[in-house]
Formats: sequence, C-alpha cells, structure tokens
Amino acid sequence: MGINDNTLNKQDTQKRILLATLLSFAFFIAYDFLYIQPQQEHAQALQKAKQTNSINAKHQTPQVDTKIAPTSDTKDAKIATAPDTKSVDKRDIISTIVTQHNEFQIDKLGRIAQVTLDDLQYKTKDGKKIKLFTAKQLKPLEVRFSDEKLNTEAFTTPVVASSSKLDVTKSATVLTLTQKLSKVVVTKNIKFFPDGHYHITIDVTNNEPYFITNGYRPNVITDQMTVHGVLLYKNDGTTEVIKDGKADKTTNYVGIKVASSFDRYYATVLYNMKRSMELSIMPDKDENPQVFIHGKGKLELDGYAGPKEYNTLHKLDPQLTKVIEYGWFTFISKPMFHILQFIYSYIGNWGWTIVIVTILIKLILYPLSYKGMVSMNKLKELAPKIKQIQEKYKGDKQKSSMHMMELYKKEGANPMGGCLPIMLQIPIFFSLYRVLLNAIELKGAPWILWIHDLAAMDPYYVLPILMGITMFVQQKITPNQIQDETQKKMFMALPVIFTIFFLWFPAGLTLYWFVNNLFTVGQQYYINKLFEAKKALKHKEHLEHKHKK
Repeated sequence: MGINDNTLNKQDTQKRILLATLLSFAFFIAYDFLYIQPQQEHAQALQKAKQTNSINAKHQTPQVDTKIAPTSDTKDAKIATAPDTKSVDKRDIISTIVTQHNEFQIDKLGRIAQVTLDDLQYKTKDGKKIKLFTAKQLKPLEVRFSDEKLNTEAFTTPVVASSSKLDVTKSATVLTLTQKLSKVVVTKNIKFFPDGHYHITIDVTNNEPYFITNGYRPNVITDQMTVHGVLLYKNDGTTEVIKDGKADKTTNYVGIKVASSFDRYYATVLYNMKRSMELSIMPDKDENPQVFIHGKGKLELDGYAGPKEYNTLHKLDPQLTKVIEYGWFTFISKPMFHILQFIYSYIGNWGWTIVIVTILIKLILYPLSYKGMVSMNKLKELAPKIKQIQEKYKGDKQKSSMHMMELYKKEGANPMGGCLPIMLQIPIFFSLYRVLLNAIELKGAPWILWIHDLAAMDPYYVLPILMGITMFVQQKITPNQIQDETQKKMFMALPVIFTIFFLWFPAGLTLYWFVNNLFTVGQQYYINKLFEAKKALKHKEHLEHKHKK
C-alpha cells in the first residue's frame, strides 16, 4: 500500500478520532456512574454490616489468623498472630490525649484505639466528627512477638499508663505506657505534640525481638476510583504502593523511611528519616497489606494519623508529602496540585483557583486551539471541492487521496488540526479529576452561594446544566463536515449524555469543564467571525479585481 493510501481520507480520520475521544469521556463518566458508584455503595453497605456483626460478636470466642511473616533474625522466625479484636469498649480506654487538631484514645493494650478529628472541615455527612478507625481492625502501636506464648501474654496483660488524660493543645507532653510480662518489660514513651503528630520510643528488655505496626489504614473513605492500601517511601527516593487486595504473600523490606497505610483522604504513618526501617508487609484474610516494623531493644519512630493535607505533612517533614498518592496520574496530578496550591495561596478560594487555572490552560493551548479552529473552518469551506475530488476519482482512491492532500497543502488546511487541542485536554482532565478526588484540601472547600464542597456534587445541578448548555452551543458553532447520519446523531446526543453523568461528578471538576467550554465557545465565536471577515475581504478583493478587468 502506497503512502498516499496511508493518508487517505484524513478528514474522516479526524472525525473518527474526535468522536472516539468524546465517546471515551462518555464511557469514563458512565463507568463511574453505573459501575463504580454502585460498587462503592455496596462496599459501604458491607462495611456497615461488618461493623454491626463485630458489635454482635463481642462475646464470641476469638479466632486466630494462622498467617505468619519472617523477621530479620532468622528465616524461621515469625510474627505471632493476635486474637480477634473485639469492639472497643469505653472501659478499655486507659488514656485520652487532646491536641489542637485531634483526640487520641489509648486502649489497655497500649494501642491507639481511635483518632477523632476536631477540625471543622472533617465531618461526616450527618455532621459528626470523623473517626479514623473501625472497631475490629489492626491498631497503630500494637506490639507483637515471635514467641507465641509471650505474644498471647502480651494480649492478655493490661498496660499501665502514666496519665489517664493529657492536654497537649499548648505544649508537647509525654505519655508513658508500661507492660510487665513474664520475660520482658515493654515501655512506650510517646511524646505528643500540639499539631497532632507524635514521637515514640519503644524499649523491650532482654533483647527480645518484636514488631510494631502503624495499624490498618483509616477506614473513612474508600472507593474503586482512588488508591488505598500501603505506601512505602524508600531510601533511594522511590515509593512503592501495595494496594488493598493485592498483598498475596508476606514480603520483607529494608531501607524504608516512611510506612503509610492510607485511604482516599487519610493516613496513619510511622516514619524515621534519620535511620531507615526494616519491615514486613503481611496480608490479612482479604489480602490487604499490614505493616509490621522490626524492632530489637530500643526503637525510635515518629508517627502521624490524620488527613493527607500537604501543608501539614510538609511542616512535619517535606519528605512526608510523598504519602499523597494520585494513582496512575500522580506524575501529572502532583504538578497540577502544586499549581492550584500556588494560585490558591494568593486567591484564598479553591473555586476561583480552578477558574483561573482553567483560563491559564486555555491561554497556553490557545495557539494550538487557534490553528485547529482555523483548520476546521477551512475544511468546511473546502467541503464542496473535497466532494468533487471524491466523486471525480471515485474508482481511484490513490489519486483521490493525492489530490485532496494537494488541496490541503494549497489552502493551508490541516485535517488533523482540530483533534490536537482535544487530545491535549485528556491528561489535564484526568490529572485534575485525580486531584479533586484525592486532595483533601478541596474537601469542604466552598466556592459561591450554593457550592459548599468542591469535592462533592453540585446539590442543585446548576454547574452540570450550564456545562451541558455550553457544550451544546460549542457543538453548534464549531464547523464540521460530518455527513454520516449516525455520527451526527451521536454528536447531538453527547451534550445530553455528558450533562446526565456530570450531575454526580465533583463540583470542582464540573466547574473546570464548564469554564473550559465557556472559553472554547468564546474562542470559536471569535475565530468564526475573524474567518468570515477574512472571507468577506477576500471576496471583495476578488470582485474588485474582476471589475478592473
């Protein structure tokens, strides 16, 4: 097949690519609405049922998980299993620590049983304060041993706390937890800070090897579209994510600086930036990852449990911002978030920040958009000539293609020009989508009168409807040469399809798409007028030249 055959009907190729792109968006939105959201609702229902069952099973005989993990000492060493944890009883809480941003509850086994967030923006739909953990899950600062008898003793021997209540709102304070076992004494000195993070020193006598965990991830918001599980930040600056349901075996790691168990917005983290950690990732019964950090004698770690808010993490240590994960689009989404955050630092409103970023993107892409729109206008004007060529060389595709390419070159038209700006929008769309899904800064962030949370849907559907209207107007004023009736109907249906599915999208994302459409309409209107003016001028010059003759 000749080169001209490969370039045959590029105009038709443009239509197909444009249609495929728009349909891909529609499929993406439909997938989220028809599959992801029902899955999320089903998962939440299951979680609620599990919580109910855990309360009902409070007095049932504990079950033991038989999975083990090797330690750094010997290949045969293991992390002894723990009895199934019952629902947390208020009587099990031996100490409460109140900081400026949260409240910690320590249970009788010396674990962080619960973290309650006190800041106003961190509330459930019914207005209650967000609690990070459910009753029956692996708790932060739980200590286990390889020796099964010693481990069983550790889970049945109460811990003694130095204080039942600490007020850490003004200055850092140390809580000492002591557990005296037959062979060893376990001492945890936890220094809590007003900003909500803590520093822990664990000391186990007799050089007995042990393991301490940052606990199972917060169980506040999980869904199919966001990543949740465990993130490890390594000495070499790389990260590794072990997703929920993907931990099919126990794996050992060395040279780890940060271990974070996280859901969509929140994380529980243990880290040591000065001296790296050795740890094991052990799967639970659902193949979700659990972190166990290896210890012997004295071990010092820093800890944090709360929202993955960039400025908070950066203040603790700039490297901690690595725990903010956007999935496949992290490499694009992180720069996008930094741009948004930089503008927000001057604007002070995330909604107007999105508007300004959208305008900046449109300005950056304007040269390409201009060329694409001009090409589409030219192609519309060339449609009769193209049709003549196709009819003239109906039996010879090679000649037809060759003459069309000559026509395109002569008139300065690019049959693929209209696709490029749209194709460039795809990574921007998905990166911003990920930022709006994962950046907790946008949770509870208001914009104007009726938009109180840019990370949630528009409660009155104003933005989706405006987005649909602008998409319809854009479609009407954009030149196209679609002759196929089926394709015409599909294009006509797209604004309706997009409007329906955008009803449930985050208001921030709908705002971006609406402003993008609005400026595209303005650009297209301007270029259409400019093109018509040039066309009229050219026609006038032609008449004058003809009159002179």
